Amino acid sequence: MGAISKNMNSFTTEHFLSRELSWLEFNQRVFEEALSPGTPLLERVKFFCIVSSNLDEFFEVRFAGLKQQIESDIVERSLDGRTATETVRAVSKRVRRMVEDQYRLWRGELRPALATAGIRFLEMEELGGHDRAWLEQYYQQQVRPVLTPLAVDPAHPFPHIQNKSLNIVVSLDLEQNGNSRPRLAVVQVPRVLPRLVRLPREDDAMDFIFLGNIIGHYLADLFPGTKIHGHWKFRVTRNSELYVDEDDAENLLQAVEEELRNRRRGEAVRLEVDADCPQPVWQVLLDNLSLSEDDLYIVDGPINATRLMAIYEGDHSPELRDTPFIAPIAAVVRDRASLFSTIRRRDVLIHHPYESFNSVVDFLEQAARDPNVLAIKQTLYRTGGDARIIGALMLAVENGKQVTAVTELKARFDEANNIEWARRLEDAGVHVIFGLVGLKVHGKITLVVRRDEDRLRRYLHIGTGNYNPTTARIYTDLSIFTANEDFGEDATNFFNRLTGISRYQTPRKLLIAPYDLQPRLIALIEREADHAEKKKPARIVAKMNSLSDPDIIRALYRASQAGVKIELIVRGICCLRPGIPGVSENITVRSIVGRFLEHARIFQFENGGQMETYIGSADWMSRNLIRRVEIVFPVDDAALRDRIAKQILAAQLADNTRAWQLESDGSYSRVSRTEGSPKRDSQSEFIALAIGEARYVRKPARRQRPKAKVKSRK
Repeated sequence: MGAISKNMNSFTTEHFLSRELSWLEFNQRVFEEALSPGTPLLERVKFFCIVSSNLDEFFEVRFAGLKQQIESDIVERSLDGRTATETVRAVSKRVRRMVEDQYRLWRGELRPALATAGIRFLEMEELGGHDRAWLEQYYQQQVRPVLTPLAVDPAHPFPHIQNKSLNIVVSLDLEQNGNSRPRLAVVQVPRVLPRLVRLPREDDAMDFIFLGNIIGHYLADLFPGTKIHGHWKFRVTRNSELYVDEDDAENLLQAVEEELRNRRRGEAVRLEVDADCPQPVWQVLLDNLSLSEDDLYIVDGPINATRLMAIYEGDHSPELRDTPFIAPIAAVVRDRASLFSTIRRRDVLIHHPYESFNSVVDFLEQAARDPNVLAIKQTLYRTGGDARIIGALMLAVENGKQVTAVTELKARFDEANNIEWARRLEDAGVHVIFGLVGLKVHGKITLVVRRDEDRLRRYLHIGTGNYNPTTARIYTDLSIFTANEDFGEDATNFFNRLTGISRYQTPRKLLIAPYDLQPRLIALIEREADHAEKKKPARIVAKMNSLSDPDIIRALYRASQAGVKIELIVRGICCLRPGIPGVSENITVRSIVGRFLEHARIFQFENGGQMETYIGSADWMSRNLIRRVEIVFPVDDAALRDRIAKQILAAQLADNTRAWQLESDGSYSRVSRTEGSPKRDSQSEFIALAIGEARYVRKPARRQRPKAKVKSRK
């Protein structure tokens, strides 16, 4: 390894891509699903909304962090060599182009197509007498009582605008003592009311009018005795990162609650306004929000497009959606009365969402009811407040079992939900732990201690995704159940480290961040480089959400220089530049964006012909490897390794429908299909496999292809 290690410091900023711009390229790939005419119409709307939701979070966290760097006079360069100011400039330019394209799509394609399909968005002037009468009553009874008009004048300072709330700024003249004085006022569009108001129809027609337009129409009712010149909708995005000093927080739960209240008052980072809002008005908004024109985004369409998801909800218009898919119970655990007896025989692998997450819920519920179970310990990051997960833990306490839940209060944007469930768990008698100071507990693990006929045995569930049955239907993840004694001992020590005062004990099997995961991963990568130099089989296939850790990237570059073939499947951020001559020509990076959100983390190493496979909760990002508690573990069962390698990873590496390839300049291009080769859509293939419409074959020769045709949207 000596020759390779000498190059470890030879990589410069030119060898790395911008994390922020890479994330925006991921959002562009999401947007491409909305752009595609082959995507069913309501699915296109869904992706359109996801793009907006993603941008909201980007501004609340990443962009806000960049602005803080600038304001704090922190002068340093990012991995790709940019200062914070340079990054903000590049990001703003890219976002503006994305927003313009997004609303051009809405105006030119999505809204007209929805109207053709019977889903219309009407303006007040389009309404007939019956609709106007109905809206008058709706406004008076449902809307007017919750509105609060706020004046902006010397006696009334500019009001605080809540994060991501929709508001209306009103320009009006106030008559006082025979004089007309220009004024501005603000009306918040109530969050407690539906943003889309559906008009009553005798048939199944879906006609909507935006709540903001209704309020705008009745502004004279809110400001009697004034002359209204105009009104325009606007929205403010604020810094929403939590800043909790855990060393000084005597009660972490209360500290997080307090910081959540502060989040609503965070510094403004973006202003969105209607396209026809005049410059003097938006300038007043900018001045009062301490923003510059660089932070202004003109929107020619519905501000806060995420609220359009309301038309996606419900059971209407199946012809405008993907074909419904209900995940079956995995065959290995189907019709088994006891999961414990199944797990005792051999390890079990579940592929979500193609195989039902109910198996994980059943594992918890069986443990809660089983009189032979003595204790349950579980990490909870994003539960979604699912009653079955939380309910199983509560039931276990009722049945006399010792139950411990390690709850992460700082799971971004799930903090309030986790606080509520932490309190309920505590009230039920569950021993609730809030993790380690300064570290987010992100690992996914459940330990069940059971008194079997022969001895005390530990059963584990370890996975790549959260204990959240809702997201488990749309995120692709892997779960493994095992009763392996080495895993059980590691899990016991892991929970003891989280709940007690103990020194970290090197695990037998598990790789745990922030203790030994990063060095172990680098050692595995360097071992492949060593094999390549010795002319042994050397290959790395790694699937993850994001890749940005500089030490991992440097190790991959060194392995590439040694001749290791490296195939990366990275859904989102990737700061590695593939295809650089002499550095990364042996590395390819692809991203798969489709019906389901790719979320599993899988790391496969050829190891000179003795393949090793790991799965877990950690992306290859510094935050995961250094600032979080993560669990990665080897797949010891040869049959399960074979399934992961030859069924899951092989299908994704062959995908030429949903896959994008990263170029060395940071751009992405669709993976092209060679002439004569079949279309491959890995997600569709996994669905077909799960419902028995396809059969997996090891070598995809023409005569061996699955008999069933896989449907594709492309």
